[in-house]
Amino acid sequence: MAKVTPGIASWRNQPLGITILRLWLGGTWVYGGWVKASDGAFLRKSGANSFSGQLTGYIGHSPLTFILRHMLEHATLVAWFVMLSEFAIGIAILAGVAMQLAIFGGFSVSIILWLSVTYHVRPYFLGSDLAFAASWLALFFLWQAHVKSGTRARSGALGGLIPNLRDRREVMGILGVGAGAIIASLAGGAFRPKPKKSALIVKAADFPVGSTMPFTANDGNPAILFRTKAGVFAYSAVCTHQGCTVAYAALSHSMNCPCHGAKFDSTSGAVLAGPAQTPLPKISVAISGANIVQM
Repeated sequence: MAKVTPGIASWRNQPLGITILRLWLGGTWVYGGWVKASDGAFLRKSGANSFSGQLTGYIGHSPLTFILRHMLEHATLVAWFVMLSEFAIGIAILAGVAMQLAIFGGFSVSIILWLSVTYHVRPYFLGSDLAFAASWLALFFLWQAHVKSGTRARSGALGGLIPNLRDRREVMGILGVGAGAIIASLAGGAFRPKPKKSALIVKAADFPVGSTMPFTANDGNPAILFRTKAGVFAYSAVCTHQGCTVAYAALSHSMNCPCHGAKFDSTSGAVLAGPAQTPLPKISVAISGANIVQM
């Protein structure tokens, strides 16, 4: 039998079971990365559909809560890592590059998702993460048997789990997978929905002078709207320290971050206390006819 090599050749003479699993798992992981890359909310610092918002929902309901709390402080960076990893794993599986390492990565992601997201789903088979983990495990053993049936197929340390960096073809393949993941992420960004130029926040009659209310800005992030005798103004509710959502405190007339204690002035957005160094960004709002809108 021919040596198991990357690219199109890796699809030749392989058992049907491997073909099905590679198409399903590789395609699903690439699609998962694409959904995140083209989502207008996933990579934002905060918001219900952002990675930060998702982590917040998992905290307290997962056996990995202590890890998720640390991830929350660097949510945007972790979100990029997750998206790029999904692309890289999917591309590697479809391209036949560093297969054992890619399979291990896919299995690890599935287990982490199970412990974070679907751990409490009952009965267990209603959650997809364990099913994906089992599929990755099956692919690992099928691929190992396929490699052994070849004629001295090359592998790195630990039975191929660590790629052979002395193999120029394998190194170039890994670099290609990394480049493909980055390109796919950037391409997905071009399909993100464009923010609306002007959007209704509330009717002016329902928001008299002295009122304050949270709202969702055009970019999907939380914000806070104020109305005084001088007019209306608004600030982003995303803390400039670590991206947590601030809340307005009427007694102190400040916007306070519940995560690390940062405080911002409600009339200027300036930092009053805490670890934040940058004021809250101002959001352009105005009274247009009978409505208050974001410009």
